[in-house]
Amino acid sequence: MKIQICLLTSILLFSCSEKKDDSGKSDGSGKTDYSSTIIAEDPTEEELKKELSESELEKISNVTSMSFDKTVHDYGKVIVDTDNKAFFTVTNTGTKPLIIENVAASCGCTTPKKPEKPIPPGKSDRIEVVFHPRDGQLDAQEKSVTVSANTDSKMEVLKIKAFVLPK
Repeated sequence: MKIQICLLTSILLFSCSEKKDDSGKSDGSGKTDYSSTIIAEDPTEEELKKELSESELEKISNVTSMSFDKTVHDYGKVIVDTDNKAFFTVTNTGTKPLIIENVAASCGCTTPKKPEKPIPPGKSDRIEVVFHPRDGQLDAQEKSVTVSANTDSKMEVLKIKAFVLPK
C-alpha cells in the first residue's frame, strides 16, 4: 500500500512540473502558450471518400430518415376469420429518397404490404397491414410489423392490437 501511494505521489509531482515541448512555449510562469500549436481539422469529404470503401460510401450517402403518423393501430373488436385493414402513413423526413426495403409481420395472421417505389424527400406513402385472426386467436391480440429502410435506425416496429370475438 505504501509503495502504491509513493508511486502515485511521484507521478503527480512529475506531471505537474513545468515542461517545454513542441506543443507550446513556457514563459516560467507555469502557463503555456499554445498560439503556435497546429490543431487538426475534421477530415474533408474528399479525405473521407479516400478512407471509405465504395459500399460504405453508398450506405452513408443514401441514408435518410422517416416518421410515421402512428406506430400503434387498435382495431378494437373484430370477428374471427375476417380481414381487417389498417394503414400507417410513412413520411420521408430526410434529404435522400426513402427506400422501404422490407416489412415483416410477427405472425402469419398479419400481412403487411410495403410501398414499391422510393419515397422522395418530404413525401409520404402508406404501409397496409391486414389482420386476419384465426379460431385459436380469441380475446386480446397484439402483433408487430418490422419496417426495414435506408435510415439510421435501419428498423422501426409498428404494432397492431385487436380484441377478437368468435363468429
